[in-house]
Amino acid sequence: MDATIISRDPEIMSGALCFTGTRVPVQNLFDYFEGSSSLADFLEDFPSVKREAAVAVLEAARTSLFADAAPA
Repeated sequence: MDATIISRDPEIMSGALCFTGTRVPVQNLFDYFEGSSSLADFLEDFPSVKREAAVAVLEAARTSLFADAAPA
């Protein structure tokens, strides 16, 4: 994953994987979806995260998930 999108620093949020330039853990994005919230809800509650960054994380997760999936 591109370091301009996500980063990890032991000095920020105890080293949690965060959106670069923010203190917002990437885990929060997935927690929002798990709680039935939308991407719009997440972006509204975390205005420091750019839409492009959130979408890039989701696309990377999808790519990773399907890369290991056996063809049907």
